[in-house]
Amino acid sequence: MQPTTPLVLCVLLSQVLLLTSAEDLDCTPGFQQKVFHIDQPAEFIEDQAILNLTFSDCKGNDKLHYEVSSPYFKVNNDGSLVALRNITAVGKTLFVHARTPHAEDMAELMIVGGKDIQGSLQVVDSDRPEGSKFRLTGKGVDQEPKGIFRINENTGSVSVTRNLDRETIATYQLFVETIDVNGRTLEGPVPLEVIVIDQNDNRPIFREGPYIGHVMEGSPTGTTVMRMTAFDADDPATDNALLRYNIRQQTPDKPSPNMFYIDPEKGDIVTVVSPALLDRETLENPKYELIIEAQDMAGLDVGLTGTATATIMIDDKNDHSPKFTKKEFQATVEEGAVGVIVNLTVEDKDDPTTGAWRAAYTIINGNPGQSFEIHTNPQTNEGMLSVVKPLDYEISAFHTLLIKVENEDPLVPDVSYGPSSTATVHITVLDVNESPVFYPDPMMVTKQENISVGSVLLTVNATDPDSLQRQTIRYSVYKDPAGWLNINPINGTVDTTAVLDRESPFVHNSVYTALFLAIDSGNPPATGTGTLLITLEDVNDNAPFIYPTVAEVCDDAKNLSVVILGATDKDLHPNTDPFKFEIHKQTVPDKVWKISKINNTHALVSLLQNLNKANYHLPIMVTDSGKPPMTNITDLRVQVCSCKNSKVDCNAAGAPHFSATTVLLLSLFSLARL
Repeated sequence: MQPTTPLVLCVLLSQVLLLTSAEDLDCTPGFQQKVFHIDQPAEFIEDQAILNLTFSDCKGNDKLHYEVSSPYFKVNNDGSLVALRNITAVGKTLFVHARTPHAEDMAELMIVGGKDIQGSLQVVDSDRPEGSKFRLTGKGVDQEPKGIFRINENTGSVSVTRNLDRETIATYQLFVETIDVNGRTLEGPVPLEVIVIDQNDNRPIFREGPYIGHVMEGSPTGTTVMRMTAFDADDPATDNALLRYNIRQQTPDKPSPNMFYIDPEKGDIVTVVSPALLDRETLENPKYELIIEAQDMAGLDVGLTGTATATIMIDDKNDHSPKFTKKEFQATVEEGAVGVIVNLTVEDKDDPTTGAWRAAYTIINGNPGQSFEIHTNPQTNEGMLSVVKPLDYEISAFHTLLIKVENEDPLVPDVSYGPSSTATVHITVLDVNESPVFYPDPMMVTKQENISVGSVLLTVNATDPDSLQRQTIRYSVYKDPAGWLNINPINGTVDTTAVLDRESPFVHNSVYTALFLAIDSGNPPATGTGTLLITLEDVNDNAPFIYPTVAEVCDDAKNLSVVILGATDKDLHPNTDPFKFEIHKQTVPDKVWKISKINNTHALVSLLQNLNKANYHLPIMVTDSGKPPMTNITDLRVQVCSCKNSKVDCNAAGAPHFSATTVLLLSLFSLARL
């Protein structure tokens, strides 16, 4: 078994940092000189002082610690910068970071003539067999991303072929082995971990915007408004990602340029002014915009920065009660009118977009009849006082209302509604000429139809609501569809000018409707309308009539039934059925025709024997049950037709081509509908 030979690994990588500067003040913590320039030597010699640095924290430099951006240099306790070994290339810039519990600072060493280096490392095997070679494998070599590292197979020098990005890949796990000329492994593989040292190449970024915060007006000093945090892609274990926050700008800068403070480490924004200054109603603008800056390197000047805007809204609270613009309001309204009569105006200093400003009005006195209502105009916040029930001048010419106003939202505990939150409204009712009013309306009367012309139906009564004006009233007919009525213009007596007919088309359900006018003597005159409903009682003034009046029957019919007759009457019961059906004064032998009662409204006409083809006229007499009864005689025309081979021939009879059976069926259908 071959003995394992240890490999000595030396890593040379570069890190880019940024410049820092500060004013030189007496006992200002930090480096006395922050920027140095030296020429690139042929070689930096191990332990040979390159320059001396002077740092003070003004507290005695207790626990002073230095860090150098290159791992091949260090700073001794006396401030001298030395190389840890002989080295030729270190890049263009070195940074030295000094830190104590009380202060920290950064110094920059600019190397004139220095060149950027990609980085290299040397793999050494002192006992490597002659003729053997080095081979490098792993991620970054023969695995994706390929070709980043390569090794000199003879010397073991590992080099970087392109720039490395720690934020993409922070470490690479490589493997080194020695092989013979045939590619067989002699030693290894030995792991080689390459750690990419972070450079401060990423600015802080605010990723969660927009940033909008709210704080209630009058909030105590130190109230937290919101938190703002930024992200830095650099190594969180280094100062490259150690962020500090500050407020760069505040707009507007009134009443104080420093209304807010941000915790430099947490990013919490808090109020720093007194509650009295945080008064939304006295602020120039209740919206503040802060430019927030995040800086890495723990806030040192050398750190990279990123900014974002924080918008802070000073929210309203209901610390102002609404107040009427005046103590008393006046309004006038005509009697009988409805609608808005006056708008009550109020003032409120709170935010118009909130319930702390929106007003709610209440009538607390003077509205026993609920004739008034008040609603809030959503655009102007005014109280719209309306009349919802018509007012009567003759009852009351004046009204006085007491109205209070409150906010939709409750007031804060130390604020209350005062006398200015109530107002009085004086309302004057104007007298107008009101129309006369019929009483009752509608007016109803019941009379028999066919009463004599000139009969008095009733005397109408209309009164004038304007009792204080002493006006006279005249009457006239407005609508009388049948032209049956007349009215005395002075006393309102209504009589008939024609016979009242219950069966008239102008009568509906036995009720006749007419309209009358009552006109006062005002200027201009006012007119009222009244309705008269006349219920007409039926009298037996209409004789019944039969249907149908034509029938057919075959000359050889075996069924000698001719037709079923029905009767109807325009009058009402008891002046209608039961009807009495008779054949009136037959001119043919009695045994030819016969009529038989079916029910109160129908009868059957039949033959006692077949008749020859011809037209026959049969007088039918029908009588109703009124007292006295009324009778009507109607000719029933019967057509006797020739019916051969299912063909009906009534030509010779001069009649339509309907069979007796068809006529009988139609009559039965009519009977069934009754």
